[in-house]
Amino acid sequence: MAAKQRVVQKVEKVVVVAVTKFKKILVLKTRSLSMTLRLAVRLVASLLLSLAVSVTSIQAAVLDKDRVDVLYHSYEGGGMKIDGPSILLRKKATESVAVTAYYYLDSISSASVDVLSTASAYTEERNEGQLGIEYLRDKTLMSFNLRQSDEDDYFAQSFSVNVSQDTFGDLTNLSMGLSYGDNDIKRNGDDIFEEESQQYRLRAGINQILTRNLTASLNIEAIADDGYLNNPYRTVRYIDNSIPSGVGYQSEIYPQTRNSFATKLSASYYLPYRAALFLHYRYFSDSWEIKANDIEVGYRHPFGDTFELELKLRYYQQSAANFYSDLYPYKDAQNYLARDKELSDFDNMTIGIGITYSIPDSLSYGHSRSEASLQWDYIDFNYNNFRNPMDEGGVGNESLYGFSANVIRAFYSIYF
Repeated sequence: MAAKQRVVQKVEKVVVVAVTKFKKILVLKTRSLSMTLRLAVRLVASLLLSLAVSVTSIQAAVLDKDRVDVLYHSYEGGGMKIDGPSILLRKKATESVAVTAYYYLDSISSASVDVLSTASAYTEERNEGQLGIEYLRDKTLMSFNLRQSDEDDYFAQSFSVNVSQDTFGDLTNLSMGLSYGDNDIKRNGDDIFEEESQQYRLRAGINQILTRNLTASLNIEAIADDGYLNNPYRTVRYIDNSIPSGVGYQSEIYPQTRNSFATKLSASYYLPYRAALFLHYRYFSDSWEIKANDIEVGYRHPFGDTFELELKLRYYQQSAANFYSDLYPYKDAQNYLARDKELSDFDNMTIGIGITYSIPDSLSYGHSRSEASLQWDYIDFNYNNFRNPMDEGGVGNESLYGFSANVIRAFYSIYF
């Protein structure tokens, strides 16, 4: 018992030290934030610290079951194809400690419109891995994760801490977390170019069982980005009547800070015949004056004890960054320049369908419970102030750009 108590005290000390240091960093980083975001950041940090040091002793909860997940993912649309495998392993070391690990591979082939207008198609690979530890004490779950992602010209590392607590008779779950990421950015073909950026995230959430059939959750997240935030290959275009094409190109220039705030509200209603309805709404805003609304409706329906069908419909809309333009009037028209279509005014609609098959124990590996799932999303993108420079019509009069994409995910999961 004494040994267990010493382990608990050490874990709690790690969380307290990490959060305290993170709060000191945020004192410097949040001076340029809006008052609302600044208060939210400090509130989340304070709540995380309070939860970490005030772990209560209630009836013990249990860790999730051991599992192995194998995934194949594919995205194809707009001249870009991304696909590859992923594997996740979760194993309990004791009744209160579990270890997680995953590996993720992306093979990327890009011939998108903004690439082809100024360069040639390219291919690359991205390797990502993560190691994590979960620690459960009574009804408080703490997790620590290290992640690393590696590409030819981009290397990212991050660390995250998350804490969740069941309370009020298990009707309420409170969750809080923080993460820090550090990125090294290079440019292929340019040995001199070397930049870096950092990202700080704070999040908090509450999940509440409202009735026997209805649950709801509210999550907030504050993000602070600092450093080199644009793509080193991307350019903007401007009117230049001194050359035959009538258009010139120069590199993008972004601000070196970006502060974002997001709020998500979700609700789930469980129907008598084991089906369920889901509703999600997310609002996002940042210091670049991007504002986004994201709403999703889903329905899940079982067929016997073996199959489950899932349907979803999602709509997303955002405004443009305040320094974005599809075509600038002249070179160096303003301090900050961007023509990334993901910073433009655009919307998209997603229709998704998925089916899950619960494999009988007699057909599963080692008679363990397992399931297979196949999901398909169709996404239609419409850009309201980004034009296709490869179209005819003259500079600035090209047709507005749009495309569709297909996303496929195939899962196989084994539970021990």
